[in-house]
Amino acid sequence: MSTGHHALRTDRRGRGIAFMLCAFLCFTGIDTSAKLLAETLPAFQVVFFRYIGHVLIVSAFFLPLQGLGLLKANRTGIQILRAAILVVGTSFNFFALAYLPLAVTSAIFFLTPLMICALSVPFLGEKVGPRRWAAILIGFLGIVIIVRPGVGEVHWAWLLSLGATFCASVYMMLTRVIAGEDTTETSQFYASFIPACAIFPIALWVWVWPSGVVEITLVILIGFFGWAGHQCAIIAHRMAPASTLAPFVYTQILWMTGAGYLFFNDVPDVWVFAGAAIVIASGLYIWLRELQLQKTPRTASPVM
Repeated sequence: MSTGHHALRTDRRGRGIAFMLCAFLCFTGIDTSAKLLAETLPAFQVVFFRYIGHVLIVSAFFLPLQGLGLLKANRTGIQILRAAILVVGTSFNFFALAYLPLAVTSAIFFLTPLMICALSVPFLGEKVGPRRWAAILIGFLGIVIIVRPGVGEVHWAWLLSLGATFCASVYMMLTRVIAGEDTTETSQFYASFIPACAIFPIALWVWVWPSGVVEITLVILIGFFGWAGHQCAIIAHRMAPASTLAPFVYTQILWMTGAGYLFFNDVPDVWVFAGAAIVIASGLYIWLRELQLQKTPRTASPVM
């Protein structure tokens, strides 16, 4: 009996990992679609398409089942702030994608676990010891290697990518704050409806009608990828612990590099891979360290 139970648990963890990989594939689809659309459409309009598609799908699925209950949030202020941070971060990211290769923006995004670790001190009152602070600093060194300031021309768009990563980190911290307070469906609705409403006036000001089958298809896909990516991530976390899924975020460098080569003929240089490896190593160290600390009794030595 115990063997069967263990097999079932292992099978569900395997499915959870598969769903998480699908989530990162969808997130790559968002960025690839955004970069393609940004070649002919204003970036703010691309951001609007990203969120209006998402909110329409969420509404179609959940409004018939929950009605106005979908709008009921226990932490409305946090939901609004979280959505505002998200739309700012997405705007930064989409503007950066117009100038930077996908592999570079994804490598910078890998700073997210390090930023979350640092932000957990002011946001959640957690303690971060010297070893993890060292890992955070080493991770930022990896970004310096990717950007290489002082060596050739450094494009200003990497600052936008860094800003997008910071916003994503704050968004995830706020997601932790509301965890268990509101339903996933309500959180998804706020995280798509508010950005769509906020960005609409700006998008309308610079509006250019999509033309051709390719552009219209990309407009549909970017909203679908946004919804599908979040849904796959939610399903993955229901099937497997977060500690099991966390390291697989770094597989996105493979998706992004492949998409960059396939659609834009971008081939990252050795410095991008070297810097990304340092950032990934730092993130994995923090993940392993947090797993170790979770198993350590509270009376043990101070947090490192």
